[in-house]
Amino acid sequence: MQVDFYHLTVTPLERALPRIAERVVAGGGRLLIVSDNDAQCGAIDKLLWSYSAESFLPHGLAGDEDASQPVLIANDVSAGNGATNIALIDGQWRDAALGFDRAFHFFDADRIADAREAWRALADRDGIERRYWKQNDAGKWQQSA
Repeated sequence: MQVDFYHLTVTPLERALPRIAERVVAGGGRLLIVSDNDAQCGAIDKLLWSYSAESFLPHGLAGDEDASQPVLIANDVSAGNGATNIALIDGQWRDAALGFDRAFHFFDADRIADAREAWRALADRDGIERRYWKQNDAGKWQQSA
């Protein structure tokens, strides 16, 4: 199981998340996007409809009739769309994400202490490969750990 920690410093979540979602779907995968913030879920739903004029990213909200879409936005870790990838976008780590093949944990400066705690907690777990990604000054992602 791979856990990718994405420290948002230059590029905001609204630009980073759609790229990850596109890669997952292009590879034939499914993605569950999780936030316990209803307003953030609604904003991501709107964003995925409008972030790029050149692409279409099929998605839905948990509880809607579109819940079987390749990308599902939810308040909890329940993959109603059969996702094997999860994106935690509210800065909160959830151990339930370990039930997926790959987890993307997005956090900013406000949640860095929580991310560090999650990083340390996962260090001794068998079968967990952790990767820490941060952005350089140009906004390019670089693996730091």
